[in-house]
Amino acid sequence: MRADSGKLAIFVLVTYGLAFQSHNATAAEAIPDFSGIWGRNAFHFEPPPSGPSPVVNRMRRPNGGMNEFLRVGDYTNPILKPNAAEVVKNRGDLILSGKSFSNPHNQCWPEPVPFTLIIQLGMQIIQQNDEVLLLYLADQKVRRVRMNVAHPADVTPSWQGNSVGHYEGNMLVIDTVGLKVGPLSMVDQYGTPFTEALHVVERYRLIDGRSASEAATKHENVYGIYVPDLLNPYGRGSIDPDTSKKGLQVEVAVEDAGAFTTPWTGFVTYRHVLGDWPEVVCAENPHMIGTETNVPSADKPDF
Repeated sequence: MRADSGKLAIFVLVTYGLAFQSHNATAAEAIPDFSGIWGRNAFHFEPPPSGPSPVVNRMRRPNGGMNEFLRVGDYTNPILKPNAAEVVKNRGDLILSGKSFSNPHNQCWPEPVPFTLIIQLGMQIIQQNDEVLLLYLADQKVRRVRMNVAHPADVTPSWQGNSVGHYEGNMLVIDTVGLKVGPLSMVDQYGTPFTEALHVVERYRLIDGRSASEAATKHENVYGIYVPDLLNPYGRGSIDPDTSKKGLQVEVAVEDAGAFTTPWTGFVTYRHVLGDWPEVVCAENPHMIGTETNVPSADKPDF
């Protein structure tokens, strides 16, 4: 080999290597950093600015806010097909009679999306190259999102469904299908049911800290139960008051031709949480709010 050919080969390899490193660095910089512990102080979806909205509570407090001690879903919401509206009405009637109904959260079951987003008040995000982990506070639930792959051709239904994700500019987009249908299959705390056709798309993006604070406060005024710094849910740390830090907003798009007349959208806004990630172990409790806690007990010793 001629000496100048060898030099040329080395030059090409070095140049290509530098270009490859530069491309990787640019790609890494383009991925937004959603990692960390996030929290909110109120359940349920925030409504979209316009268009079809989620089911909300028919019961109100004297100040006009939602009555969290009587969760009676609005079965007249036009997004509901007749069969779904009947389920919501029946479950609301049960609440009004002084009873309750089981849901995935109070029974310590795996939680489907979007149900888990509206009931979990703490979330930790761990971003990896091929997977994003979403850790939820209550019962240490783990959700795995495979990145940059398609759903399998034949998805085996499961309680959490099959979630795949990718980045679109400054957003993390998570697409979920294959959610298993059973007695506890519901999209919210009003018991709104879903079918095998459920398809959920979540879009995560960082927003201005002050905007996140305003959105969270507005939602808490409507749905709030918890008093920050006095009763943090499940031992979670307080919401970081520093509005110079970015907030995290999730747009949740839901469609299910078996349960809903039209696709609909809801929002969830998180802010950074102070402190460490606590350990929270679930105990079945079908009453949950407004009654004494029911802790499972055994009639006889196990051994």
